[in-house]
Amino acid sequence: QVQLVESGGGLVQPGGSLRLSCTASGSMYRIGAMGWYRQAPGKQRDLVAIITNIGNTNYADSVKGRFAISRDNAANTVNLQMNNLKPEDTAAYYCMMNIVPKSGTNPSAHWGQGTQVTVSS
Repeated sequence: QVQLVESGGGLVQPGGSLRLSCTASGSMYRIGAMGWYRQAPGKQRDLVAIITNIGNTNYADSVKGRFAISRDNAANTVNLQMNNLKPEDTAAYYCMMNIVPKSGTNPSAHWGQGTQVTVSS
């Protein structure tokens, strides 16, 4: 059973910074892409940033230049550094990892429980 645990959310003033982390534990063979998504009340869950297993990254246009995604493969961890936060960044943030459970099997998406980020003065 794979579990993803997130940390680092909270309340921050506009212009401030937060760092989110997500660590996977349990039985795994390999982790592929890792990413962060967010969902505001009444809206769909959208991609924020994603990083492949070789380090290629992609960002939503709204966060380019402000957010940075990184991964530590040895620690099964993905991080999201968020700078110059804006009120419109307020949402629940979810990490996602594509995990191959055993050699020769297909990857499947696993999700964290979500962590709230609120940007307000």
